[in-house]
Amino acid sequence: MKLPFTSILTFGLWLVSANSLLAADPPKANKITYQDHILPILRGKCLSCHDGDKVKGGLDATTYRSLMEGGSSGVVVKPGDPDGSRLFQLVARTKEPFMPPMADKLPQAYLDTIRQWIAQGALENSGSKAVAAKPTMDVGLTSVVKGRPAGPPPMPEVSLNVQPVVVPKHSTAITALACSPWAPLIALAGQKQVVLYNSDTLQLLGIFPFPYGTPQVLKFSRNGSLLLAGGGRGGQSGKVVVWSVKTGDKIIEVGDETETVLAADISADQTQIALGGPNKMIRIYSTKDGEKIREIKKHADWIYSVEYSPDGVLLATADRAGGMFVWEAFTGREYFSLRGHTGPITDVSWRMDSNVLASSSEDGTIRLWEMENGNPIKAWGAGGGVESVRFSHDGRLVSACRDRLVRIWDQNGAQQKVFEAFPDVALRAAFTHDAARVVAGDWTGLVRVFITQDGKAAGNVNPNPPPPPSPQEAFDAAVKDLATKQAAYEQTQAAIAAGQAAATQANAALAAAQKVAADTATALKNAEAGLAQAKAAMDAANAAVPVAQAKIPAKELGLKAFTEALQKVKDAADKAKTDASLQAELQKVQQVVTQATAELDAAKKALADAMALGKVNADKYAAAEKALPAMKSSAMAAAKDVEATTAALNTANANLAAVQTQANQASTAALAAAKVVVEKYKALPPPPKK
Repeated sequence: MKLPFTSILTFGLWLVSANSLLAADPPKANKITYQDHILPILRGKCLSCHDGDKVKGGLDATTYRSLMEGGSSGVVVKPGDPDGSRLFQLVARTKEPFMPPMADKLPQAYLDTIRQWIAQGALENSGSKAVAAKPTMDVGLTSVVKGRPAGPPPMPEVSLNVQPVVVPKHSTAITALACSPWAPLIALAGQKQVVLYNSDTLQLLGIFPFPYGTPQVLKFSRNGSLLLAGGGRGGQSGKVVVWSVKTGDKIIEVGDETETVLAADISADQTQIALGGPNKMIRIYSTKDGEKIREIKKHADWIYSVEYSPDGVLLATADRAGGMFVWEAFTGREYFSLRGHTGPITDVSWRMDSNVLASSSEDGTIRLWEMENGNPIKAWGAGGGVESVRFSHDGRLVSACRDRLVRIWDQNGAQQKVFEAFPDVALRAAFTHDAARVVAGDWTGLVRVFITQDGKAAGNVNPNPPPPPSPQEAFDAAVKDLATKQAAYEQTQAAIAAGQAAATQANAALAAAQKVAADTATALKNAEAGLAQAKAAMDAANAAVPVAQAKIPAKELGLKAFTEALQKVKDAADKAKTDASLQAELQKVQQVVTQATAELDAAKKALADAMALGKVNADKYAAAEKALPAMKSSAMAAAKDVEATTAALNTANANLAAVQTQANQASTAALAAAKVVVEKYKALPPPPKK
């Protein structure tokens, strides 16, 4: 018989987990005790500073009782919670001050022993009994808020631990991933750890240890304040752990399964945790005290998916045999049995209004179910075996399939986007808080972040990141980074100086352009004035011509009359040459004729001069009028040149000011930050001499 793909995946993960972890961890039956295992470690590494005589930090570790009482900073051992115990935090160097000081970190075998001792309940001796750890706080809500909660979305408010629990040589399949509903957060399942990234920047934010094995399911609470992880070791044990997103503190730990947990979720009011797995049993726990509320035995095969509705009223569960049920969340009574899939159901996801449930299956389909009567409302083939399906806030769905593809669908089954194929089977996919990105992972351990709008990859994130650098490496890197930033700062200052020089040149060019424009405007003004004068002179000359022309006929007529009179006088004088009076009259007339002739000549000359002057002025006017458009064009061009130069200079000055401000701020801040890092590492004690 051909096994479903999810069964092969689960069995493969179980086999790898069982083989590797059985070899690495002490058998479950072996009790780790203070007397037999922890005290020998403390004697060799810690008691020189924390014995009865030397009680540094107020801590005496020589007896079980004094160790459990703690020191001046409070309790150092929290039974059942190694990651919340100050003893383990300091020796594992997830928090400062690192212990033991001025010495190398404890061997990993010692750290594993201390971790397991605390996780088993911090037993004193082989006859002691562990006391179950209670939740550190009550996270239950008085009411469920539909949609986005008020206030800023939950984000880490402290620097979380980024020291990986495991640094594997080879990547493994992505067993679980989740995105916060309201904040830019991605949670990835690694080996014995859960890794938190910023979905916008892809920056590593923190690592939550999951010492119980491999996480198989990750869920954020509906308000985004909590992160849940469920998993364990195949064939051995299973646990569900809940952390605070803001502080990274472990708040709740439930379940004591004999198999790994494959499915889990926390209710919308954060009062219940439901889990399921290979034991075919749904178990419900209270978040208030960690006690089991009820068990539901209905499934006939491994439970693959568990999810509470957003309003907290219903609980959907699905299994490997194709069985899917909806339960009343607070009574455990069966609400619907949903039949339709012909293969294992790999995932379920609720629409935001809690009225529609989506399911995916190895039969290659995605189905939608309405919650009024429990009827199917849509089904479509989604590209081979569908390994996961998730709703977005706006009602779209994203799926990951065996054909190596991740797709976005609308609720009618229409494909809206298909992303670049993975190297191997695509196992998990989810929308980020704003649906602007999709996070997906495959069988090889590759996790990609895609941009929803254009389908391009924004980058990758690693579920098993490398460890952070040692203090010396960090110091060397900080010094190198400081030198780089110093060089960049100097380059920025040089660029600013060059920009200022360019601005000075631009100002000089503007001044020159303004002078050209002013000179051109003056020349144009003078030309216009000269044109006006030429026109006035021409008009005056033209006006003088008719006057001169009018005078000539009269003077010619008078000259004729004078000439005729002169002739008469001459004739009379000839007759009476001896008459002295006639001779005198003749002379007078002769003078008049001479004067009239002179005046006529003068009038003719004045006419000729007026006509010549008119022609000269007309030529000057024509020349000035012809030159005026060119001068106007030149003036306009000069004015435009000044305007363009001024605009360019204003833009250049604005850009220079903005660049100078941004560059100064960025380079100064970067330089200051780098110097702070260098000073921080300078203050560290020198490494121990080998």
